[in-house]
Amino acid sequence: MADSDRHREKRADPDALLALAGKQERGRLTVFLGAAPGVGKTYAMLSRARRVKEDGGDILIGLVETHGRSETAALLEGLEVLPRRSIPYRGRAIEEFDIDAALARHPHTIVVDELAHTNAPESRHPKRYQDIDELLAAGINVWTALNIQHLESLSDVVAQITGVPVREQIPDTVLKKADEVLLVDLPPAELLERLKEGKVYLPANAARAADSFFRLGNLTALRDLALRRTADRVDDQMVDYLKQNAIEGPWPSAERLLVCIGPDALSEKVVRIASRLASGLNAHWIVASIEPVDRAVADQAGERRLDDTFRLAERLGAETRRVKGSDFVEEILRLARREHATQIVIGGRRLSFPWRLFRRSLPDALMEKASGIGVYVVTGDDTMPPPTTPVRQRPLMLRLAREVGVALATVAAATGFGLAIGEWVRLPNISIVYLLAVLVSAISSGYLAAIVAALGSAVAYNFFFIPPFYTLTIAEPHEVFALFVFLAAAMLTGGLTSRLREQAKVSGERSVTTQTLYDYSRKLSGTAKQDDVVWATVSQLQGALSRTVALLLPDQGELRLQASWPPDTELGVSDMAAARWTYEKSEEAGSGTGTLPNSAFRFIPLMSPHGVVGVCGIQQDGELLEGTEERMLNAILDQSAVAIDRARLSKESLRQAAALEGERFRSALLASVSHDLKTPLATITGAITSLRQLGDRMNRQSRDDLLASIDEESARLSRFLANLLDMTRIESGSVEAKRDWVDVVDVINSTVERCRKVFPDRAIEVQLAPDLPLIRGDSVLLGQVLFNLIDNADKYGGAEPIRIYARRDGDELALSVVDMGKGIPEKELEQVFEKFFRRGKPDGRAPGTGLGLPIARGFVEAMGGTIKAESPAQKRKGTRMILRFPIEDMPVEAETIS
Repeated sequence: MADSDRHREKRADPDALLALAGKQERGRLTVFLGAAPGVGKTYAMLSRARRVKEDGGDILIGLVETHGRSETAALLEGLEVLPRRSIPYRGRAIEEFDIDAALARHPHTIVVDELAHTNAPESRHPKRYQDIDELLAAGINVWTALNIQHLESLSDVVAQITGVPVREQIPDTVLKKADEVLLVDLPPAELLERLKEGKVYLPANAARAADSFFRLGNLTALRDLALRRTADRVDDQMVDYLKQNAIEGPWPSAERLLVCIGPDALSEKVVRIASRLASGLNAHWIVASIEPVDRAVADQAGERRLDDTFRLAERLGAETRRVKGSDFVEEILRLARREHATQIVIGGRRLSFPWRLFRRSLPDALMEKASGIGVYVVTGDDTMPPPTTPVRQRPLMLRLAREVGVALATVAAATGFGLAIGEWVRLPNISIVYLLAVLVSAISSGYLAAIVAALGSAVAYNFFFIPPFYTLTIAEPHEVFALFVFLAAAMLTGGLTSRLREQAKVSGERSVTTQTLYDYSRKLSGTAKQDDVVWATVSQLQGALSRTVALLLPDQGELRLQASWPPDTELGVSDMAAARWTYEKSEEAGSGTGTLPNSAFRFIPLMSPHGVVGVCGIQQDGELLEGTEERMLNAILDQSAVAIDRARLSKESLRQAAALEGERFRSALLASVSHDLKTPLATITGAITSLRQLGDRMNRQSRDDLLASIDEESARLSRFLANLLDMTRIESGSVEAKRDWVDVVDVINSTVERCRKVFPDRAIEVQLAPDLPLIRGDSVLLGQVLFNLIDNADKYGGAEPIRIYARRDGDELALSVVDMGKGIPEKELEQVFEKFFRRGKPDGRAPGTGLGLPIARGFVEAMGGTIKAESPAQKRKGTRMILRFPIEDMPVEAETIS
């Protein structure tokens, strides 16, 4: 047992091995990290590139910014430099990195400077690190340079240290995914000396930089951040190596952070600090928001801020959660225990003195109940923006004024009603009228209106209905007690009523969403065709989001617009480029994303278990979807993807079934042709060989028998080939029956005479009703049908005669061919009309070709008639083939001819 335990402990970590396998499919990213501009990152990259070039390596300079430094520019000599792409912007040309040319060149290693650079507006990606990620995905190794202040989690710290806001930012995950981080370090004093000598910036810019950013304290602090972050990255690489090679620890403790945020402005700071804390602890972290279950979303600006904070957390490498709950403390602790969090990070502001008397802050409540879990509180500062923007303040004040106005109006109405009633009847419980006013205020306007109405009711009740009247003085002690009881009851009742109102509102909104999704699910469940699914999707999305929607599906290898709403929507060149990117890469593109953001549409891949089945475009024009709209969109697209995939698989299944049927048809055709051709050919060949070799020595009777067999087998072969041609004509739809007037009696008689010559040993009886009418049809096709039916009866009809009947049956002419053979089982009555369906004879002789009856049905239907088989026919045996043709009124000319 001990040996097995030791063996398990030394086994490599599977997650680490999977991560390593994933990296092997991509190019390697090497980041030259510096504390500030001018430390020599680009110089170090080019020096290393020259050494690789001298060793015969394949290295390409994709883009390098020399900033006028002659030493750096000199290193470019002799290296292959990729030409830049010129992008017109506001009347001038901007030189940018040409990612398409780099992918086409596909070098082993490429140097792309300035990782945090923002591309020109018409570029495929808004940021250069996204260009580099595409190069890595293509298997190209990339060298790049980065200054520490551009990391998104450190941007606020750097701005606080230097006083200069950082405009260019990249997610911390870019650095975490780097395979190699090389620190390019230079002491601050030496960097300042280089700045004075003009080796960092041109003289005009150097003086301005020295006065703002390049100060000794700033450079020292930035150097400390760069050293710490590089050390953290080295620690991560060492831990990964130990796990991949099953080398025993000591391992660091597995810290897990739970970060709680809300719609306030402090949440962004909380996320940034939590990112730095998680990076320092090498910890997994989750960002969660607890949303009340009984509150409707009233502050749209706060909801947008919350969505932005979630997106920031995802860029910094966190997982995100949205949790519904009424008790914030319990929900946070429950989530922390479920996720095995060791620390909770939360933002908080110190409550002012009056509020501290009535309630505790959320951090205080967490610290009281969070047993065994650390609580890290992030406080705000004076520089934090206000909770609401000035644009939102005016509507908020109007809403508050409305609620107060409603409350005062209901109190005034209750007072007037009480005074009017008092003129007629003296009511000892007039306070009930004010309680009604509180309920009306709570239902119509909410909790604030209920509180105002309760306070106003207490004052009005005291002033008008408690002696001494028309003063706020209370004479009797029990009146004081009654007033306070009334006030407490009014506030409690108003609060409960207001909460029920909010819950009803939220329930109504959720029921609408649920009903919408339910109706859509039912609509999809009854939809089998892909076109119906597509139109149902675009109409549902347009109705739910009130935005232009486009749905694109692959068609013969090319992505095409299948449906849109409004139907006249057209996609431009940039829109189609973003849509194709989404389909090929299975990533979002277009407006609001990191790829081709200039498109007016945001394109989302429709993912199914079998991959991307299509692309959905939602027109945004810079206006992002709300959180509820985003969740509605995801739910509809998930269902649509499954429905489209189901329709595609159903179509593919039909195609496969048709292919299998075609294969079965070909196999049956080959088997039938090989047999039915070999048999008569073998007979003919044998007879001819015998005549050649023994012709002079054979008597006349023998020679006549051989010639008769040649004639018979030739006729049989001719009929078989004719059947094949007829079947081909029927399946191709090229059978065109004539619409002449046909005398059925003549066709029957001529066909019977032909059959008696072909089947001389078969007795055929004909019974025709007198005065049979003419029918519209083709006499040749009808004769062939009768011949095939008689031929089939000859094979399966036994020794008794074949009988042919014809009579008038109402508005139809019924013609039947009856044999007295064994008959056909009921389950095979319809199968006999299928191609190559054959039944063996009792004596073991081969059956027919299996084409006679299918040809008969094809010809009859071409003439507008029907054919079916009945068995037994007479005396519990035999088969009856019944043909029915409609009888039309015959014109005078036809009657004269007949």
